[in-house]
Amino acid sequence: MKGASYRALREDDAVHVWQGEASDHPEPGAAELLSAEERALALRRSGRPGIRYANIHAAVRRILARYLEADPGEVRLGRQPCPRCPDPAHGRPAVVWPPTGLDFNLSRSGGHWLLALTADRQVGVDIEDPRLLDDFTGTSQFVMSREELAHLSSLADEEARTAAFFRGWTRKEAVVKASGVGIVADLSAIDVRPQDTGAVLVRHRELRGPDSWIVQDLPLGPGRYAALAREAGSTGPVFLAGDHGFTAVPGHLPGPPALAEPAGLPAAA
Repeated sequence: MKGASYRALREDDAVHVWQGEASDHPEPGAAELLSAEERALALRRSGRPGIRYANIHAAVRRILARYLEADPGEVRLGRQPCPRCPDPAHGRPAVVWPPTGLDFNLSRSGGHWLLALTADRQVGVDIEDPRLLDDFTGTSQFVMSREELAHLSSLADEEARTAAFFRGWTRKEAVVKASGVGIVADLSAIDVRPQDTGAVLVRHRELRGPDSWIVQDLPLGPGRYAALAREAGSTGPVFLAGDHGFTAVPGHLPGPPALAEPAGLPAAA
């Protein structure tokens, strides 16, 4: 696809977000593109989940190869150090070969997936299918701040509460994935302003890396919720990649915004 290059990302300070839905049937050549670890993980996920895992990760390697101008089979992936500990088994995903400043993040929900890419910055993305969560009301007690819970309880109808919950949850997940700590983070301590439908600036500090993030929702259509988080210094556009090219995502911060503080802290002056 025209424009799918590392150079385009770097020159425009842009983020490209690819989306797809994995087939439930093995795709030709998919398994051959995976690392030994990925093949083992696919085998442990028996049946449809394993097939989807293999197909999605093969698609990721094919997309990364476009930006790296490499053969998909040559791309080697690993992980960056976790910002909280020295364990190399987890942390943000990284391209090990070829050498590059390309940064990427993958999210899956059922068969749906998103892949966000940018240059020389940290990025995180999350996608959720509400049908896969039985009790979002109970879950909200563990992942939402006091202010966010108050907002949810103020909404009169179920549809509005569902939208606000998943808007908040996907934003939080995108932030912790961008920072590199993932699910070990206390999501209730990260306020992401689900009452605001535009882009927000969210503060989340780790021992290493940025301490604030631009977070915005991604318009994927009915039945799916998604959000993107990137470093607060990012100024470029966000594009969704589709069958007919790239589509700009509205919602970039137009000027100095109010900063969403960690729960329990006063708002920034």
